[in-house]
Formats: sequence, C-alpha cells, structure tokens
Amino acid sequence: MAVLSFSSKYQHLLVLILLLAILSSVKGYFSIEEATVDDIRLAFQRNKLSSRQLVEFYMERIKRLNPNLNAVLEVNPDALYLADKADHERKIKAPVSFSKLHGIPLLVKDNIATKDKLNTTAGSFALLGSVVPRDAGVVTKLRKAGAIILGKASLTEWSAFRGNVPNGWNARGGQGVNPYVSGVTPCGSSSGSAISAAANFATITLGTETDGSIICPSSLNSVVGIKPTIGLTSRAGVVPISQRQDTVGPICRTVSDAAYVLDVIAGVDKNDKATIEKSKYIPKGGYAQFLRPDGLKGKRLGVVRHPYFEFNISQETDTILVNTFEQHLSTLRKNGAVVIDHLQISNIDEILNGESSENTALVAEFKIYLNAYLRELVTSPVRSMADVIAFNKKNSKLEKIKEYGQELLIAAEATNGIGKAEKAALATLARWTRNGFVKLMSKYKLDALVASGGSAFPFENIDKILAIGGFPGVTVPAGYVQGVPFGIFFGGLKGSEPKLIEIAYGFEQATKIRKPPSLKN
Repeated sequence: MAVLSFSSKYQHLLVLILLLAILSSVKGYFSIEEATVDDIRLAFQRNKLSSRQLVEFYMERIKRLNPNLNAVLEVNPDALYLADKADHERKIKAPVSFSKLHGIPLLVKDNIATKDKLNTTAGSFALLGSVVPRDAGVVTKLRKAGAIILGKASLTEWSAFRGNVPNGWNARGGQGVNPYVSGVTPCGSSSGSAISAAANFATITLGTETDGSIICPSSLNSVVGIKPTIGLTSRAGVVPISQRQDTVGPICRTVSDAAYVLDVIAGVDKNDKATIEKSKYIPKGGYAQFLRPDGLKGKRLGVVRHPYFEFNISQETDTILVNTFEQHLSTLRKNGAVVIDHLQISNIDEILNGESSENTALVAEFKIYLNAYLRELVTSPVRSMADVIAFNKKNSKLEKIKEYGQELLIAAEATNGIGKAEKAALATLARWTRNGFVKLMSKYKLDALVASGGSAFPFENIDKILAIGGFPGVTVPAGYVQGVPFGIFFGGLKGSEPKLIEIAYGFEQATKIRKPPSLKN
C-alpha cells in the first residue's frame, strides 16, 4: 500500500474541507426531518434554510406518504406564497420576524376555521364548500406571529361526536393510520394532527380536545400534546361540542415546540368571553421561560394506581408496561421530584361508572353550540344539526352511513336545551370534580397527577377527570411496547401550565425517548 506524502496528505485534507464547504451550501443540506422550531430558526439565521424550502419539503413528504396515513385532508394552495412572504419579511427584518413561529409551517385540525382557500368541515361532506366568517381566534394569533398555515389535518368526524365511528375516521379522508403500527388505532379525535406531527408533515400542529382528543392521539403517536385549561385558548371559530369542555392546544414533537405554540395561541379573544377571565393564568413572560432542564426538582407528583394499572392484555406486555412506568417513576425521583405513590381518588369508581352524566350534558350542549356555529357561516349546505342528519341520510353512499351511523348527532338533535336532566348532570359533574381530583390535589399539595397512557392503559379515565373539570394536562413520549408508542401524562389544576411544562420538559430532557416512525411509501 502506498504511503501518502506530506504534500498529498495536505491536498487530501484540503479536498475534505472543500467538500464539507460545498455540502454545507447545498440547497436542502439542513436536515428538516425531526427539526425543532429552534433548529429551524437557527438555520434561517445562518441562511441554511428558507421557509420556501421548508414548505416544499413538507409538501413533498405529504404527497409521498399521506396516501398511506390519511393524516392531511388539504394542503393550502397559498402555502408557497406565504413562505415567500415570510422569507421576504425576515430579509427586510420586519417586526413580525421576531416571533419564534415566524415562517414556521403548521397543520391545523379541520374543525378550526381558516378564512382562506382551505375548507373547514370537521371531516364531514356536509360542511364541504361552507364559508367561515373569519379565521378562528387561534389562527388569527398564529398568522399575526408569522406562522404559515400549511393545511388541514384530518380528525375523527365531528370530533368523534357523530356516532359509532372508528377513531381517526371521517367521510372526507377515510381512516387515519398510526405511523408506528398500522393496525393500532391512532386514537382521536385529533388523530390527523398527531399523525402529522409524528410523521414530519409539518413543524408543529394544532388539535382540539373535549375529552381526551389531544392527550390520547399524542400518546399513541409518540408526540407531545398540551391540553390547556378551558378558556386559556380561544374556541371562537372552532366547530364546537361544548364550550364547557372544548379547548385548543398544540401537538408537537417536543415540549419546547409545544410551549412556543402555547405562547402564541393563549390569551384574550373578544369572540370567546372565557378567554378574558382565564387570561389571568398566563404568566408574565410567557410559557417558554419554564423550559427548564431541572424542572422536576421539588415538584410534588401524585400516582393513583386504581384503576390505571388493571390490564386486560398479555402478561408479557403487562410486565413491560409496568416495569417501564416504574423506571419512569424512579427517573422522576432521581431528578428531584417528590413522588407520592398509591394515592386514591375517593370517588373514582362513581366517576367511571357514571359516564351517562357527562354524555347527558354534552349532547345537549352539542346541539346548542353547533347550531350557533352553523348559523354564523357565510354560506353552508347545512344550517342546523337537523340539516346535518338529513344530509347524511340523503347522501348515505357518499357518507358511508351504512357502515358508520350518526347516533350521537341524532341523540343531540332530540334534546331541547339545558333542562332539568341536564342541570342535574352538570351538578353531578361539578360535585365529582370538587370531591375527587380537586380534593386529592389540595390534600397532598400536588403539582401534578402522573399516569401513563396508550392502547394498553385505561388512559381515557384520566382524560375524563380533567375534561369534566376543565383542567390542563401534558403528555410526553414514554416508550414503545412491541412498537406501539405510549406516553407519560401530567395533569394539574386550572392555570398550572407553567408547572406542567417544567415537569414535562424535565422528564423529556432526562429521557429523550421519542423516535420517529419508520415510514415507507
């Protein structure tokens, strides 16, 4: 073997340096997949990436992979124009460019109104072609921050309030597919937002929750979801179920990205009066300041074992799940948290066995709020819940009504406002909240309740407790069992988002569990 001379070694080194310099200047050299908001902003500053390149990357990825995942219903035809606009604003240093989300593409759930060329349909053909009067309140804030509305994410039709339909299915887009294990539910109703975040169809996404619709799909698609306190983010312009339980929140790949989104979308909106009162919970300086690696230190975290570790699956999987969660509890302790184990919610069985009270309230509220939303549309094929039901029956082949019914729509239409039964149900929900979750949190001075969730856990029960009380929660990727993701969940009292973000970020940085799905077109 010939030995390189000093001169040839020097020349070889120069070639390597030159090659690296060329690579660093090549369009698209910056790795967009799994890039965070901070990564992208740094690439913008170093001229390694433009918003146009970012949008082009996501559009190509959606075109290639979405036919197998059914996570995106529409791509904004103006997305590239908006990207060029963002690039120009950064070039001339427009004031808006100081926002962390400036030039960042996002997908919003298809029940969140956008006053542009995109449809807002809640996944139903009944609203296809309808024209909204204005952007949803959260979309207004996102546009003001310079974010790019890339398109609409799929969802369980009517936010899972149509009837007996599978999680992630809607008539317009079909069945959403879990990108990790295709045969496993992606959960709902914000399935498309969670799938899209996991599959890198956008930098960030937005979902909504009435009862578990951010937390569950985020857990099952290995992403971060924040369910805000009711009224912290505006619901104006969102196809509603219940103003008492509906909330809008971020679904992203990291806690930091989710916190940045919450910073933008939280706050007062004159079209949602609840935001005026709940704005008192927004900390001065915003939520990003709570992204602290030592965020677990000193936090009091409660663990309720019953019924959240009662499985109906194989013993081997049981063991993996339990052992993993026990390891996570150990991680929380090692990073300074005070874990108070084996707590009990005194009325948990009453809550879990009393689902009819929540449903009684929700179906009546659904009719009231949906009719109000439909009446405000500029144009629409339907103007009432009765019209939606009639549309579905008339277009049974189009709507696949023979496969999936509309029992909840019909049940809601049969209600007549908030009467004696509904008032009794609401009183029951308030009593459950007061005597259960609130009492436990106060008695032990907890910062958060900890649980784990996924297809193997009875996770929706924690969702219900937070849903009926209007409380916030955050879920973070916590592991994979036979390839299926599950998350760890932190829930707190109203306005506790700063502590929840500290806890979630501290756990995320201590574990860094999330991995992207292996996708093939």
